[in-house]
Amino acid sequence: MDKNLIQRTISGIVYIAVIILCTTPLGAQLLDSISPGLVKQQYLYYGLITFLLLVGTWECIKIMKFGDGYEKWIVLPIVLLIFYLFSKRFFYHDFYYDFRLSEILAIALIVIAVVTLFKFTSELYFDSGKLIFTVIYVALPFSFALGLPKYSSYDSNFSLEVIFLFILIWSSDTFAYLVGKSIGKHKMAPKISPKKTWEGYAGGVVLTLVLSYFVEMYQPQLRGNWMIVGFLIAAFAPLGDLVESQLKRTFGVKDSGNIIPGHGGVLDRLDSFLICVPVVYLYFILEKFI
Repeated sequence: MDKNLIQRTISGIVYIAVIILCTTPLGAQLLDSISPGLVKQQYLYYGLITFLLLVGTWECIKIMKFGDGYEKWIVLPIVLLIFYLFSKRFFYHDFYYDFRLSEILAIALIVIAVVTLFKFTSELYFDSGKLIFTVIYVALPFSFALGLPKYSSYDSNFSLEVIFLFILIWSSDTFAYLVGKSIGKHKMAPKISPKKTWEGYAGGVVLTLVLSYFVEMYQPQLRGNWMIVGFLIAAFAPLGDLVESQLKRTFGVKDSGNIIPGHGGVLDRLDSFLICVPVVYLYFILEKFI
């Protein structure tokens, strides 16, 4: 058997296992069976997001090849400051999905950063542009991710929005790949991602909606309507892949890193996650007013 395939399989299994353990009560239960009261689920999740944030920031700095100016040295402090502000809300249960202008503006900044990457790429050749893009592209999505799950300060209950977000992203990618490989003819973005087709995109949306129906039916405790969430994920997940591909293409990089052997870096694996989180977060805000 191909050694690279074995490596990819093992690292993929480990990656999925870590996500499951840190985003579901299973991880806390496992640790509790080893050492009762050792750690709560929310700390596992927070630790995971913090780790991904730090690695993702480092990878983005390497991809964009900062110069010797001051911008390179203030990226991480700014990222951590933004993450700290959201962390306070995470631990004080302050994510109520009320209409906050600051959050809407933050989501708008993500849209602006994506448009800049595709339409005004030359702006990212300056260290100031690299600084702004890195902060927006990495810090904001991971910060918003802290607001997706619900948990109580009085017990170990921890809601499952994040793990189902991952499941729908993975399924959307898989469905789009299988449909595209079978009947795909019309390329979505041949210069950026030659393998993506409109047929695959449509297949991913439809089949993810089917899966979302069962999530909505059997997980009624989840926040929001997961038929809508599933549609949003399937619709925007490919954009996340295109954003990451365009970023690497712009700076002549093959992979964002090698922390996951055979799969690349954190940004390679979480490209769809970085785009889907703000979209789902925005839906949770608007859902209260619909």
